[in-house]
Amino acid sequence: MIYLNLQEYRDRVLGCWMGKNIGGTLGAPFEWRRQTNQVTFYTQDLGGDPLPNDDLDIQLLWLVALEEMGIHLDARTLAEYWCIYVTPHWAEYGTAKNNMRLGLLPPYSGSFQNEYKDSCGAFIRSEIWACIAPGCPQLAAHYAYQDAILDHGDGEGTFAAVFCATLESAAFVEHNLRRLIEIGLSYIPTDCAISGAVRLAMQAYDEGQPWDAARDLILQHFRGSSHAGVPELTSLPDREKGFHEGKRGWDAPSNLGLLALALLYGENDFARTVCTAVNCGEDTDCTAATAGSIFGILNGFHAIPPRWIEPIGRKIKTACLNLGELGYFGNQLPQDVDEMTRRTEAIARQVLAGFHLPVQLTEAATDLSGFQADSLFAREPSIRSLESLTPRPSAPPDYSNLHAVIHRFPFYEISVDLGADPLVRDGQSKKVILRIRNLYKIQDHLRIHWYLPDGWQVFPSADGSLFAPTAWLAHQPATEAAFELVTDHVQGDVIRFAVEITVVGRPTVMLIPVLLVNGNLVS
Repeated sequence: MIYLNLQEYRDRVLGCWMGKNIGGTLGAPFEWRRQTNQVTFYTQDLGGDPLPNDDLDIQLLWLVALEEMGIHLDARTLAEYWCIYVTPHWAEYGTAKNNMRLGLLPPYSGSFQNEYKDSCGAFIRSEIWACIAPGCPQLAAHYAYQDAILDHGDGEGTFAAVFCATLESAAFVEHNLRRLIEIGLSYIPTDCAISGAVRLAMQAYDEGQPWDAARDLILQHFRGSSHAGVPELTSLPDREKGFHEGKRGWDAPSNLGLLALALLYGENDFARTVCTAVNCGEDTDCTAATAGSIFGILNGFHAIPPRWIEPIGRKIKTACLNLGELGYFGNQLPQDVDEMTRRTEAIARQVLAGFHLPVQLTEAATDLSGFQADSLFAREPSIRSLESLTPRPSAPPDYSNLHAVIHRFPFYEISVDLGADPLVRDGQSKKVILRIRNLYKIQDHLRIHWYLPDGWQVFPSADGSLFAPTAWLAHQPATEAAFELVTDHVQGDVIRFAVEITVVGRPTVMLIPVLLVNGNLVS
């Protein structure tokens, strides 16, 4: 058991939210400018308030969701909140919302026709998951994954969110930055671009390269296009290096590399850390805000110099939430970082108790005598978890499900895999794979029945049965059933099906929705 002093925990959470507000405000004037900057302090007249920033906004919403719906949130519940409360229509936010309104569930809401699935919208909202699961990166990874697939699906943006959330969660009990970065990397695929960019930043730092040379190295290997593809948003020196060219929306890899750069070259100095993030250019409010929050978790609110706090105060300003539905003009939201800290703590207490995690908040001094840093790293599980809502301790998210919608029931987890996209066309069969995992200790026979729209056929049959062995058997894979859906003429923009799965001998009925999109007009 890890015992965290309550006052120390509060100081670190308050430092997280204060660092987030400072970094976001500092970087806002330079957002999406591909250039090096020479920032040493705020450059705008702030009048005692921070700037509104979507980096913090959606985390306020997730806090409300946790308070209203409880700690067992998944992507489908978060998607409901997204459609009701998140107002922007730009980039990945807007694409995901359009997909959700069409009826697509995560992760397809984040993957389908989304050229910004590799961008920055998810890692910037990772801190809430770390703060409610302090010292428990495996659970922070689970939450961050459920969150990120809403608008990033199978993109690099999902890996970026998991990396940040696990690093931040571990930072409550581990204070060695290099080890924290390695912990975060252990939860994402080794061959993803996020991992490559972060490791390149570490290599440049180890080689003693100046921060601006390291910045250029990251952009050379991991940059996307200039913002909105407008070359003029890239400085002349960077244009001469060819940095204005790149893939649109492929932004998370470079920005995560620059975040790691800022943390390393900042050398645990707050001003140097957040200013280095801004001076690297790119998505400056996001990188500086995340760097500031990580510094706050590592060192606490008391370590942030007062000169950085005084110009913006402790209020929270919102930018992209539907305030008309969040109490009286938004008063359901935390109004300042102090209230945000108190309410975060309340949820953290529920999470630590509800998931029986090996961390306890206490009035006594922090006691890490039984703590082993190796326990924070991700490890492949020997068998799947028997719990339907959380991964096995120390396991990374199951990235094999990034092309599947997950449905959870009391004794079963059922995924619907539509392949790379949900499109179906006239006369062409669409393969749908059901993966059925029995989460309990009783083996079952299952009956499957497809409810089909008029004119559709399913092969090999609309009815059938399967045997579902218990998950208690080591290395037991999910039971798979593959089907082909076909019609001569696809009618409507979306086509809805339902699969009914019943358990022989029990009253269990599991209805699984399947939605396909008419692909006849899609090249």
